[in-house]
This record gives sequence, structure tokens and C-alpha cells, in this order.
Amino acid sequence: MSMFLDALLDSSLDDSIRGVPPGTAPLRLRDVGAQGWRPAAGDMALPVLTLDEDAFAANRDLILAYARHHGVALAPHAKTPMAPQIASGLVEAGAWGATVANLQQAAVLLRAGVTRLILGNEIGGIASGRRLGALLAAHPDADLRAFADSPAAVETLAAAAETAGRPLAVLVEVGAGRGGARDRAAVDAILAAVREHPGLLVLDGVATYEGAVATSDPAKTAANIAALMERTAEAFALVRALEPGRPLLLTAGGSAFFDMVVAALAPVAKADGNATLVLRSGAIFFHDHGTYERALGALDARQGFACGGATAADFRPALRLWAEVLTRPEPELAICGFGMRDSSFDQDLPRPLRIHRDGVALPADGLRVTRLNDQHAFVAVPAGQDLEVGDIVEFGISHPCTCIDRWRVLFGLGADGRVCRAYRTFFG
Repeated sequence: MSMFLDALLDSSLDDSIRGVPPGTAPLRLRDVGAQGWRPAAGDMALPVLTLDEDAFAANRDLILAYARHHGVALAPHAKTPMAPQIASGLVEAGAWGATVANLQQAAVLLRAGVTRLILGNEIGGIASGRRLGALLAAHPDADLRAFADSPAAVETLAAAAETAGRPLAVLVEVGAGRGGARDRAAVDAILAAVREHPGLLVLDGVATYEGAVATSDPAKTAANIAALMERTAEAFALVRALEPGRPLLLTAGGSAFFDMVVAALAPVAKADGNATLVLRSGAIFFHDHGTYERALGALDARQGFACGGATAADFRPALRLWAEVLTRPEPELAICGFGMRDSSFDQDLPRPLRIHRDGVALPADGLRVTRLNDQHAFVAVPAGQDLEVGDIVEFGISHPCTCIDRWRVLFGLGADGRVCRAYRTFFG
């Protein structure tokens, strides 16, 4: 473990952190697991966000097994948890590296000792390039590959390499719907720009992101992704022609359509013989009770998860939000103590899973979150449902990426429902 993580684990944690019981003496993160806190029992300050450790480990092992089965690698996107402990643990478990979206995220992971990174985004202009170069100069062991989708992006990376004092690996980004070169002419322009900086920039492969072309129509989504994969393979052939002996990367793959990426690009990498297909899936390690639940259901419907008899239904939601019933102002309404500052709501509203009262778990049948404001959840209560002020409601969430970023600490839960670990997050 790096000196940075040692310092992180030794940093004090007190009751200014959400979830920590008021009156708790200053406490090191690594000592949190010894406290025996149980959110279901009201031991913690609510609301609190927790990570089911067993579910997370099962998801990790399943997606790593899938990658091995198909001969691909994983660089999980760190933007989902932005917790260096988690990123380090995934690399130790067999991930090829990690993906970051910006310089702040790269800095966090480099300081934590995660050195093999894909910078999966353009970063801006020359000033940003110099900042990247300064970061790389401070971390001479960094093995970083960066996206470029235009000659301007190439100039930014050239400035980074010049500032770093060493060459920088470039991934030509092909795309639609978001960033990325849109056609062959744009790819040719990127290649020509890279070749104008010999000694500073090196062509290292091709990148794309299939999720940006998804629509509500499965057939149209499949056609869009197929077309994008075809353009990606074409760009890869152009890079290979310029770099005949270099090991190259092909990288794509979020957490919803990675099967389509593997079907299209794994044969390209295999036929090349000196290329690696790297998936950047991140949210799949956490799964959810909403957007990814539906996405993986669709994946199974198209029989896309081939891995030794396992199915995508074997992934388990790992995040839980715990909140107390504050008031029952109307017979069919409860107000729970969390809101938009605590939970994702961009894809779906949180889903009530269980009611906890005096240590007993009760069904949450019919409970439904109808809306959120900043610190309150409005929960519809059907007639006959027994829900009292002071009950603790356990919620599932949708879209991990926009939920974890509301929390400075993510608490890991063991099989007994007690906190066994704490993860510090770094979202800015």
C-alpha cells in the first residue's frame, strides 16, 4: 500500500462525517470496522450510504471471470466510487488498470499507487496539457494513455509530454453522441497530428464509448453500436499500419452493452495478435435497483453474458441508502430523512426494500418514493401498510455514479449487517 493510502487510513474521522454516530471520538478510517455499527439498528447517524461487501466481491469476481473467459482486460472506471482503496483492490484482484475522466481523478489514483491509467476523456487546451505534464513529471512511474479526438486535442497532449519530459501514449478516440472522431477524415487528421510530434507522442491504439449511441429502441441501439464498432475497427487498422510492431490497445465498454463490444472487437484484437481489448466498465461492480438492473436484464434477454453458465442476473446490487421515517403527516404519506443531497435521482428514484424496527426486518410492500427535495423523501404508503415514525427504511438506488459522489465516506457492510470497513471518497 502506498504512503498516500497509509496517510489516508490514518486520517481522523469524527462525527462531522455523515453516518458517524454523534459524540464519537476522533477515529481512524481503518478502525471504523471495529465499532460494530449497524445502520438497521439505528447505531449510525442517518441517512447513510453503505456497500454490501459480499455483493461487491461477487460482482467483482463475476466480471473478472467474464473478462478472462473472453480474453479481454478490465480498467474499471474510477469515477463511480472515486475511492482509491477500491481502485487498488480491483487491480490487486486482477484488473489491468483503472480509468479516470479528468486530471483530478488521475492525481488521486497516482498518489494512491494506481499507476496504469486510461485517461478516458479529452482534457481541454494547452494549459490543461501542461497540468497533465506536471502531474506526470511528479509521478515518473505513471503508465498513462490519453484520448485524442482532434488535432487540437493532440496539441494538448504534446504540451503534456513536453512538460513531463517523456513521451505520452495517445489513444485515437472514435465516437458519436459525445466526444470522438466522427469519420475517416477526422481520424486521418488525428494520426497526422500525432506524427508531427515524434519523440513526444506515440500512437497506442483506439478508444470509443458505445453508451453514447444508445437509444430507447433496442434495435436502433444495436445498429448504432455495430456501426460505431465498425468505425473503431477501421481506425485500429489505420493505427496498426503506422505502428506495425507496437502492442496496441482497443478500449471501450461501459456497464450496459459491453457484450456487444466484446462480440465486435475481441475478434479484431485476436486477429491482430499484438493487441489487447480493455473494457472500462465501472458501475457494474456496484450494480443497482434501477438503470443497471434493466440494462443487465436486457443483456440476458439477448443472451449476451456468456461465462461458464453464469448470467447477468447473478450480479447483485451492492449499495443501500438507510433513512429514518421522520413524520407521517397524512395517512398515505411518510417523510423520510434523505433527499437529493444524499441520493441519485437522475435515472430513477430510490426504491424502498425493507423496513427495520427494533432489530426486525419487515417487508416494504407498496412503499414508493414519489419525489425528493433537498433533504426529504416523499414516500407513498398504501392503506394497511404498517409504517411508524422512527422506523428505518432500507432503500436501493439507481445509477451508482451519481449517488456515491454525494458521500465523503462509503461504509462497507459485512454479512451480519455491521460496518466492517470505511472507504474515503475523493470527488473534488
